[in-house]
Amino acid sequence: MDTNKMREQFLAWLDPAWNRGSFIDDDGDEVFTDHWVQGAWVGWVASRDAVVVELPKDIVTMAGPVLYADDVRAAIEAQGLKVEVKP
Repeated sequence: MDTNKMREQFLAWLDPAWNRGSFIDDDGDEVFTDHWVQGAWVGWVASRDAVVVELPKDIVTMAGPVLYADDVRAAIEAQGLKVEVKP
């Protein structure tokens, strides 16, 4: 999951009236200076991490793969969601 894409979506959602200032903490993480905004960000990340789309492996036939899992996975991950491929 691309954190930059997720952060971009969060900032698009965040009301312009809220402070978007941030700093880098001692652990190297970017933290919002406004506690409410930081809490909303943590909740946003947790909500995205909780969503996982399971995909079957490619089904290979004589004509080739029926499901192009890599393409589907890339499209879902581009939306900021986590993908796991079933064994």
